[in-house]
Parts: sequence; C-alpha cells; structure tokens
Amino acid sequence: MRRFVTDRARRAVAASLRGAAASSSRSAAPSPLAPAHRRPAPPVGAAAAMAAAMARAMSTAASGTPAVSLDTINPQVKKCEYAVRGEIVTHAQNLQQELQKNPDTLPFDEILYCNIGNPQSLGQQPVTYFREVLSLCDHPALLDKSETHALFSSDAIERAWQILEKIPGRATGAYSHSQGIKGLRDEIAAGIAARDGFHASGDNIFLTDGASPAVHMMLQLLISSEKDGILCPIPQYPLYSASIALRGGTLVPYFLDEETGWGLEVDQLKKQLEEARSRGITVRALVVINPGNPTGQVLGEENQKKIVEFCKNEGLVLLADEVYQDNIYVEDKQFHSFKKIARSLGYTDDDLPLVSFQSVSKGYYGECGKRGGYMEITGFSPEVREQIYKVASVNLCSNVSGQILASLVMNPPKAGDESFESFMAERDGTLSSLARRAKALEEAFNSLEGITCNKAEGAMYLFPRLHLPQKAIGAAQAAGTAPDAYYAKCLLEATGIVVVPGSGFGQVPGTWHFRCTILPPEDKIPGIISRFKEFHEKFMDEFRD
Repeated sequence: MRRFVTDRARRAVAASLRGAAASSSRSAAPSPLAPAHRRPAPPVGAAAAMAAAMARAMSTAASGTPAVSLDTINPQVKKCEYAVRGEIVTHAQNLQQELQKNPDTLPFDEILYCNIGNPQSLGQQPVTYFREVLSLCDHPALLDKSETHALFSSDAIERAWQILEKIPGRATGAYSHSQGIKGLRDEIAAGIAARDGFHASGDNIFLTDGASPAVHMMLQLLISSEKDGILCPIPQYPLYSASIALRGGTLVPYFLDEETGWGLEVDQLKKQLEEARSRGITVRALVVINPGNPTGQVLGEENQKKIVEFCKNEGLVLLADEVYQDNIYVEDKQFHSFKKIARSLGYTDDDLPLVSFQSVSKGYYGECGKRGGYMEITGFSPEVREQIYKVASVNLCSNVSGQILASLVMNPPKAGDESFESFMAERDGTLSSLARRAKALEEAFNSLEGITCNKAEGAMYLFPRLHLPQKAIGAAQAAGTAPDAYYAKCLLEATGIVVVPGSGFGQVPGTWHFRCTILPPEDKIPGIISRFKEFHEKFMDEFRD
C-alpha cells in the first residue's frame, strides 16, 4: 500500500513540476535548440513553485483524499433538485428490475410511468408525415430510388427536397450555424407569423435541443449573483428552480390560485415583486408557463394582457414557456402567444424584452427524444443579442434532426397536400384521446375521499390535491419525508403507478399534491383508475383519524 501511495505521489509531483515549470519560465524560455549547458537554471520563483507543488502533491497522495467529494463540488449543484426524475422514479426503476428478475414478488405486473411528459415511451405513435420527411432528409439517397414514390407521400418527398436545399452540403450529420439553419429558422418564423398574425423574423429564432437548453441559456444571461431574482409560478416545472439554483440566483415565487383553477393574479405578482425588492433582490424576469405545467390551466386573453402590462411597467423580461400550445382540451379556451398579445397592445421590440419557448417534445407530436426546440427573442439590443449568440456558439449548434422537426411542427401539411387528411386524422385523434383521458382521470380523482382536482384545460397533466389524515402526515414525518412523497411511494409500491409529489414543484405551505400525466394508452386508463381507487381507499382507511 505504501509503495502504491508513493508511486501515485511521484506521478502527481511530476505533473505539478511540469505545470509549474511551464508557467514560470514561459516568458524567459530559451530556444529548444540551445545547447543544454547554455540553458539558464529555473528562476528562484519557479523553484519555489516546484517545491510547493511537490509538497502539496505528496500530502494529498499520502492522505488518500479524493480529488472530488461532496465537500469540493460546486455547492449550487447540491442545491439543485429535479423531482420529475427524482427519488420516486429511481425507486420505480429498481422495482422494474425486480419485476424482470422475480415477476411474482410484487403485487403488480408492470410499472406505469405517469411522472413525465414522455408520450412515445407510453405508446403514442410519431406523426407519419414528420417521420417520412425526417427519414428522407437523413438518407437522401432514398430520393433517387424509384421505389421511394411507392413508400412515401409525394408532399413528404417534395418537402425533404426543399429542406435539403436549405442545408449546406445537404448534410444532416454536419454542424450547422450556431443559431440553427437559416432556411429552417425562416420556416419557423413564417409559421409563427401565420399563427399570430404579426411579423416574425428568422433572425430572432435560436434553434435548441428542446426548450430546456434555451431556458438555461436565458437564465445564464440574466443571473449573475444571488441578488438576481426570477419570478416563477408555484407550482412550477422544476427546470426553472433547478436552473436558477445552478446559476446561484434567487427564485421569487408567485402562487397560482388553486381555488380559481390555478389562476394567475397580477396582484400576487406585484406583492411578491415588492417583497423581493425590499430584501435587496433585483428581479430580472417573469416566467409564465401557458398552458400550465404541472397545473394544466390555459390563461385567458385579458389575463395575458395584464401580465404583459405588468412586465412593461416593472421593466421585466417576459419568459413565456409555450411548449404545450397545441394541447388545449376545452372549447372555451384557446392558445394566444404572449408575443401576439404584446403586439396587439401596440408594443414593439423597443418596448418589451420577450422570449418565447417552443419544443417538439409535447403537443400531438411527442418527439421528446429528438430534442428539437427553439426560442424566439424580441426586444433585446444588438449588443445583448451578440452575447446570446456567443453563448449559443459555445454549444456549436443544436442537432439538425431536431431543427428539421421544429420547422415541420411550425409548418405542417396544408389543405390540398397529399398528406393533409391523414396528418389531420393523426393530430386530431391524439388530441381528442388526450382530452378523454384527462376527463376520465379528473372525474376519478374527484370521486375519491380526500382528493380534489381541477380540470386539465391543456398540457399533459393533472395536479390533484391530497387532503390527508393527520395520521398519514405523522407517518410521513416519522419516515423523514414529505406527506405527498410518502403517499407517492406507497402508491408505487402497491400499484406500480409512478407519480411525482407536489412538493417537487412547490405548493402553498400546508397543502399536498401530486402530478400525474394523462399519457398512458387510453385502453389502460380504466385499469389505472381501478388500481388507484383500490389503493387510495385502503390508504385512507389505514390512516383514518
């Protein structure tokens, strides 16, 4: 053992000596061609640095102290949490392995992951037209084969040709412009303009690997210290709290009103903004998630106008998470982008800095694994835009397949195209099925003692409230966990159903919730409801006060 430590020390010392010698003698380095006897000795400073490096390396190696430990890593990483793939999900994955090895040891035969908006993992099929175009772009040699016209729709073939003409070298395996392929950005801008009725420019589009990297990028731009705050909804998608923590900023919460269907009240925004400012926090931006995650509400147009006016008056950047814009399930609501609202109020780029996030992961497309998305930025000075571009350039570019999908999502087939009718049938079939699943789960939750659940107007989730007996809360405290996390773990171990505790999203203190996706296949929903009801009734009976 002693010999091993000594050898390790020697290697560490050698590395340190090389580094010290290189840095200390760089300015006076002789020609490598000079004879050895004419090369000067290391300066006194370099010798001292070498000695110190030797002492440090010997001490570290001899003590066996690891180079990386919980005490030495960035403390912001330790503060960061992401419940959607947290402890409950890890436990579920362990149970799944147990099922595979010993299928008779658990009281269920499959794990049902209702914890994350990952549609295709639960059986949702990709949109045929999108995959046809993507296949042809990724393997252009198919376009020259006569059989291709028998296998692919004519408009998919034509669209693939159009896209390949926009890609330098027609190479989907090559790096692109850091902001994304210009022709695809222009297509997305045209889709935004058609959606909103207001001009959009491809120069304002940054294509990213899903919406998450875009959120990280903007928060990195806005946060420089713990004195920089971001107004976030509570409950919120934990991407925001995690990203703010990683960057050392401060999350400034504003609470959505559960009693009014998770309403967003501007008075609540003002109250939280003033309270944060009184603590010396400079609030930089407001995050709005519409449709809501995890809450599923869809904001009304008048409410959105008040939010835009609030940001304008308070000098805040509006960060609009709009990735569920196609997921609307109620007839009396529709999606309006915040950019559309701002322009309808007469605000231009000179009036309001606004960032809109979109992704190919959600909607009726559900292409989570393709990692496509974008942000549209307006209202930023040329100097700031240069900095955003610089940050984007550090990552080289987003994946090109995701870029292509983002352009297809924003410019799908049109009436008269060969694929239009089949595309609409797939789209409407998926969305109507999601609406039925949401309604069935909502009604089931509301039929149970101790659960109340608001309607899912949009997105992919329900966020039921648990009214737990005091005995259950006490059992959770004894187990050293939050009551909703305790409930979620008991549910998993009894049924195999995976949900996320509301404490992972934030909630009004003293209230408990869980987030459940509406994504399991429609034919499995009755079985899930049956399993859930049986568990919940037993749970309430066991812990009844």
